Amino acid sequence: MALKDKFIVSLTAEQREELERLAGTGKRSAATITRARILLKADAGTDAWPDDRIAEALNTSAATVARVRKKFVHQGVQAAVQRRQPSGRHYRKLDGAQEARLTALACSPPPDGQAHWTMKLLADKLVQLEVVESIDPATVCRTLKKTRSSRG
Repeated sequence: MALKDKFIVSLTAEQREELERLAGTGKRSAATITRARILLKADAGTDAWPDDRIAEALNTSAATVARVRKKFVHQGVQAAVQRRQPSGRHYRKLDGAQEARLTALACSPPPDGQAHWTMKLLADKLVQLEVVESIDPATVCRTLKKTRSSRG
């Protein structure tokens, strides 16, 4: 059984009107307009196009067409057309004062017996100085990468 047979798009007159208005105004993102056009072309109430033809006509992939169909069937027209909401907020691991301490530490002379600071040494030193409770060396690396200071 083909995927398009599994997720049949049947639009009501109101949904069709809304999608035509959405696709025709040009006041939305290109992705939103494309998803609206996919649903219009895939509507079983009219002359529904196959996924590959829709993908070619709208310059997108057949997988995108299939995903939009599936989302429409399971969640409705709004979910199929609109962007997905972010799943969660990514909070910064270090605030400004902690970043400043890290930068100052990285610019200071390395500990005795070391030629230079490693990310692990910096992470351990931040914990030892009680700047943070715990920190991963990868976070130290990302933070230092984002600073604009030059050590040379």
